Amino acid sequence: MTSRVMMVSPAISAALREARFDDGCPLDATGAARARSAAGSLPAAQRVLVSPTPRCRETVSALGFDGAVETAPPGLDVGGWRGRTLADVGADAPDAVALWLADPTAAPHGGESVHQLCERVAAWLDEAAGFSGRTVAVVEPEVVRAAAVRALGAPESAFWRIDVPPLTATEFSGRAGRWNATFGRPLGPAEGGDQGQHSLS
Repeated sequence: MTSRVMMVSPAISAALREARFDDGCPLDATGAARARSAAGSLPAAQRVLVSPTPRCRETVSALGFDGAVETAPPGLDVGGWRGRTLADVGADAPDAVALWLADPTAAPHGGESVHQLCERVAAWLDEAAGFSGRTVAVVEPEVVRAAAVRALGAPESAFWRIDVPPLTATEFSGRAGRWNATFGRPLGPAEGGDQGQHSLS
């Protein structure tokens, strides 16, 4: 049995636009409009999942998935850095930021390390290998990065080298837990402009 998991990153929000660690802000008007314009561009799915943040829930609704959805893995817990920009944190604690970006096991913000994120996303992928048909999951960009690291057997140090633009689909297809990946397809007409922007979370 081949399982297919299509991970969709949320549309643009103020946090994404400002390269700020997400603090639960909703989509902005542009992001919501682009997500609505992409409704119908995804293939039919046996199940739809969503990360538990406003921007992911609003994206899944704008894409037309108004029925019952299940919970997908949440994004990276950045602890005390939540809501702050990387530049702001870097000015206050440059050594902590440098450590965090260089060492996947470090969590100087008091939250979760990249290693911990990759471990729990890997456990979820193992579970998803048993799903039949296609699963669509609207998830935070860092969940897509973690899934890519684990699916391809890449070192966790590659995590920050994977770009996940807003409102793009990355599909993982696998049999017996062995995954292939197709990266970063823009959804529907939602192309250009903000599509090139990305954030740390």
